[in-house]
Amino acid sequence: MFLSVFDMFKVGIGPSSSHTMGPMTAAARFLDTMRAAPFAFHGLNASIHGSLAFTGIGHATDRAIVLGLAGFEPDRYDHARAEVAYNEIRDNKTVTPPGLPVLQFNPKNDLVFDFGPSLPGHANGMILTATDKQGDTLLQETYYSVGGGFVLTAAELAADLAGDKTSNTTEVVTPYPFKSANEMLQMAKTSGKSIAVMKRANELCHTDNGTMSGGIHRIWQVMSDCIDRGMDQQGILPGGLNVKRRAKGLHEALCAERGMNLTPPHTTNDWMSLYAMAVNEENAAGGQVVTAPTNGAAGVVPAVLRYYLDHVPGATTTKIEEFLLTAAAIGGLVKYNASISGAEAGCQAEVGSAAAMAAAGFCAVLGGSPEQIENAAEIALEHHLGMSCDPVKGLVQIPCIERNGLGAIKAVSAASLALRGDGTHIVPLDACIETMRQTGLDMSEKYKETSLGGLAVNVPNC
Repeated sequence: MFLSVFDMFKVGIGPSSSHTMGPMTAAARFLDTMRAAPFAFHGLNASIHGSLAFTGIGHATDRAIVLGLAGFEPDRYDHARAEVAYNEIRDNKTVTPPGLPVLQFNPKNDLVFDFGPSLPGHANGMILTATDKQGDTLLQETYYSVGGGFVLTAAELAADLAGDKTSNTTEVVTPYPFKSANEMLQMAKTSGKSIAVMKRANELCHTDNGTMSGGIHRIWQVMSDCIDRGMDQQGILPGGLNVKRRAKGLHEALCAERGMNLTPPHTTNDWMSLYAMAVNEENAAGGQVVTAPTNGAAGVVPAVLRYYLDHVPGATTTKIEEFLLTAAAIGGLVKYNASISGAEAGCQAEVGSAAAMAAAGFCAVLGGSPEQIENAAEIALEHHLGMSCDPVKGLVQIPCIERNGLGAIKAVSAASLALRGDGTHIVPLDACIETMRQTGLDMSEKYKETSLGGLAVNVPNC
């Protein structure tokens, strides 16, 4: 198995990796299929199903598909250009993707929200269709957005469910091909290498050192810039809930208290929450974020890394790669053996996975052994088990923004507890990941990003 650090950390746009980035990516893939096909296309249709339909408006799923079919992609998204293109598409009822002719596409009629049963493969399903002048289907593909911006066709998902998991990941022979935490620890023990060093060696089978290091530092730069933007913005978040941005005011209050030298110890938690909330307020506003491993959980990892760099004595930027490589290794194990998708397993799969990743990275840069790092990840994930995904009004705002702050706090606490021990513990990370998978299967669909249960039905939506 090989899931790159750049699979776990992808630059994209808010508010959702599965409901915004995934559909836009699926549309881009469909355009590539159209370009390779020997047909004279005239129009496009799209339908979205399951969780994508139920919470699509709040997650800007429809907008993502429209722009995706116009040729926009998450990692190169230009907000200003997208605004112009989106308005032109609504007015002209056509899209003109690069390398294809002008195509008839009226978002009001040709993009359908299907509120019936989910498609059979996954809760996040969508069907894209290209037609001729008569409206007959020339090309059609079913896509599933499986979390973290990952997208699979129906055939790819079937292969994955059948056990051929290599078909959907980069096929690279690596020196440390661990598929479980137990294998990871055994390889670390045999080789005498850290988790980050093993992960680096695996990455270098796919790319060169300069490209990898440059890519990792770009990931951190985007994360850090997102925190800074979030702490500088104010106003009301879009979507109709009238959620007020709080990061800027919180930052100013914390800085003022620091200057007075009257800060109580527990205020440290407020700094971690600040950094996470700044990211998730930016995500809720549709800004540029990094999946970590998803958009809904994008604040946890950068918050903990920023906390390390700005608040821990002796911290150094030379540890950034170690932090993110370690975190990516843990995230890859969770995705491979369970899920990082809120629509598939609830928020335990999103913020829970993010907290495990952040705890592992933080433990690593503080000198933790592989056993302590595995313990840190397990503690963080264990105490998110059973957490539902019930966004009010389908927006990635309540409870998502604050939940990232608490996830960061749990991650740091988990790493600290693990570092106080010798790495031995009762519940292995593998058992915790499997428990999360089983819990997700047993969880009612109401609590898996459909906004049909929990806070979503017990808090006024307007």
